[in-house]
Amino acid sequence: MEGEPIVRAFGGGDDGDGPREGRRRDPVRGTMAERLTVLLDRDVRRAARAGSSHDWDIHYAELTDGTRLFVKALPRTAPPSGVLTAEARGLDWLGRAFGSPVVDVVAWDDRILVLPWVEQHEPTVRAAERLGRQLAGMHLTGADHFGADWPGYVGPLPMDNTPSRDWPRFYAEQRLRPYLRQALDQGSLTPADGRVVEKVVDAVADLAGDPEPPARIHGDLWSGNVLWREQDAVLIDPAAQGGHREADLAMLALFGLPHLERVRDAYNEVAPLASGWRSRVALHQLHPLLVHVCLFGAAYRTTTLEAARTALRGG
Repeated sequence: MEGEPIVRAFGGGDDGDGPREGRRRDPVRGTMAERLTVLLDRDVRRAARAGSSHDWDIHYAELTDGTRLFVKALPRTAPPSGVLTAEARGLDWLGRAFGSPVVDVVAWDDRILVLPWVEQHEPTVRAAERLGRQLAGMHLTGADHFGADWPGYVGPLPMDNTPSRDWPRFYAEQRLRPYLRQALDQGSLTPADGRVVEKVVDAVADLAGDPEPPARIHGDLWSGNVLWREQDAVLIDPAAQGGHREADLAMLALFGLPHLERVRDAYNEVAPLASGWRSRVALHQLHPLLVHVCLFGAAYRTTTLEAARTALRGG
C-alpha cells in the first residue's frame, strides 16, 4: 500500500553493513507485541507501555527467548515524523566509530525504534575512564562536515543539519539563533534577554578558539543519556552530527555526571583538548540551554542568561 513504512533492522542483513529492507506492514494496527513481531521477524512474548517522553510512548518488550527490549513508538493517532528515524540513523552513524560507546539499534521504522534493554549499575571510576577513551575515539573518527546527511532533531524539536564547513557560522545560525527565536516567540525569554543572547550569537567567531575539524559527536550528551553498566557505559538518545568535540564534554558538565573529571582525564589522554577549552564551556552549553527554554519555558531563563554572559567574558 502506498505510504506504508519499510521496516529496517540493523545487524540482520547478509553483509552486516547497515540497514536491510524488511516486510511492509500496517503501521498502527495490532497490539504492540504483534507489531514488534512483524518488525523484528521474531516472536515477541509481551510488550507493555511504560509511560511517555516528549512526543513518543515508551514500551518494554520481551522475546520468547527472554531477550528484553526497550521500545520508543509514536502514538497511534500521531502522524509519522522523522524523529525516530533521525535517532536510528544517528545511532548507526555514531556506532561506526571504532569502540563507539553508543547503544546498538535492533530495528526501526518511521513509527517505532527498538533498542536493547540496558541493565544499569552504579557508575565506577573504571567505567568512567573507559567512557572518556571511547568518547575521544568517537570524536576522532570525524565527520565530512558540520551537520549531518539527514534531518535532525534534538529531543522533539527539529534541528537544522544542513552541511557546513564553517563551525562558528554553523553554530550561530543553525544551533543558537533558531532556538533563540523560538524562545522569544513563545515568551520564555524577554526582548531584553534576547539581546544578551544575541551578543553571543554575533560573537561566536571571536569566542570559538582555534578552528577544529568536524568531530563525530553525540550532540545531546547530558547525564541522563549515559547508562552505566557493570564495566562500562553506553550512550542513548543522540542528536548526532558533525560538530565541535567540546560540545559533548560541555553538556556532560551542564547537569553533572558521576566521575566527570575521570572521564575528562581519560579523554585527554587520547585526544587532548585545545588550549582555553574551559573558557568555552559556557559557549557550548548555550545551545542545549536554549533548547531547554524552548521545551520547558522560563524555568531555564536565568541559567541561560548566566551562560550567555559567561561566554561573552570568555569563561
